Amino acid sequence: MSTSPHWYRWILLAGVWAMYCSFGLIVTSLAPLVGLIESDLDISHSAMGSVMGAWQLIFIISAIPCGILLDKISVRSALTLGGLIIAASALARGFADSYAMLMIAVMLFGVGGPIISTGAPKVVTQHFDGQSRGLAMGIYMTGPSIGGVVSLTLTHSMLVPFFDDSWRAVMFLWGGFAAGVSILWWLLTTINPIPKIQEDMHQGTLEAATAPLKQTQIIMNLLRQPSVVLVLLMGVGVFMFNHGLMNWLPALLEEGGLSEVDSGYWAAIPTVVGIAGSLLIPRLATPERRYHILIALTLCAALASVLLQFSADLPRITGLVMQGIARSSLMTVLILTLLELPAVGEKYAGIASGIFFTAAEVGGVLGPISLGILYDVSGGFSAGLYLLSSISLLIAISAMALKRTSTSAHNS
Repeated sequence: MSTSPHWYRWILLAGVWAMYCSFGLIVTSLAPLVGLIESDLDISHSAMGSVMGAWQLIFIISAIPCGILLDKISVRSALTLGGLIIAASALARGFADSYAMLMIAVMLFGVGGPIISTGAPKVVTQHFDGQSRGLAMGIYMTGPSIGGVVSLTLTHSMLVPFFDDSWRAVMFLWGGFAAGVSILWWLLTTINPIPKIQEDMHQGTLEAATAPLKQTQIIMNLLRQPSVVLVLLMGVGVFMFNHGLMNWLPALLEEGGLSEVDSGYWAAIPTVVGIAGSLLIPRLATPERRYHILIALTLCAALASVLLQFSADLPRITGLVMQGIARSSLMTVLILTLLELPAVGEKYAGIASGIFFTAAEVGGVLGPISLGILYDVSGGFSAGLYLLSSISLLIAISAMALKRTSTSAHNS
């Protein structure tokens, strides 16, 4: 736990939030532009699904090295680097004139994304504890939600008309924003009132603690823990649900009869609901209630996937609200569970976060690709939604198994 002044940790959290907001902007940037991009580059739903899942594929490879990097260098430098890389990804998308170039541009996000995803929890675990840690986790997790709301609601209602139907100009805008946030983070952390020697001592202590063990051995030790493995399996399912629906939701709503502008507004409903959920649910997910909340969230996800197949307003709105509740906190509660396991803690927070995102992003790849392929094969989104519903039920079963495993470990 850091000894930084109480007020300064909230400044750090604001910087992390802004960084994660730009993350959310760029992650959701392609979803409302699917139609324009497919028409411009002459690609199918299956090809577009592979593009939207491309960065998660690279994320899988880079997450663990990024986690190790974060355990060795300052979070300040790492998050700045990560922010500049995702900015470059957005800018490169704007220059893409083929399927291959767009794929490469999106893949670049998979290098910078894990630096932010693993760095943000580390900032929280270093500077917050107790109930304030859950609150801080919830606050920074609203960043990508708000970024998503901005992207989904403004793209077709304001930006595309303003830029004369140029999806490339929208990409340039989001890339410039992310670059500005990265520079802001660097400047913000220069006011750190903690003497540099204290940061060096913290890093030196951490390195000394991990020196006897090689990084691969630490990873293997963590993977021998049943509770860690169960969290990783649940993460795969959660990311398949989150990324599958997040990337295809505007297109799904358009298929249900909504216009491009209206689908953007409706697609923002889960994100708006998620903002409230991100602030409330992690605080409620205390250790004694955590597994019950996990099960409830996964059941919300399963029901949402069923209700989104209806075109009537009531089931559609109910499904979007339930999707928002599930999407808002499943990942946050899982990460909290992982970092507070006795085998992990602050000591191995970076490596454990890297392992989590490496595993989870397998689902992040499979989600968009599966829904795209199933759409082309079946002619609609129903098959993909039933798949997500089934996966959500499997996550609930895994949560029950995790509860039994954790209870057994605690009793022993």
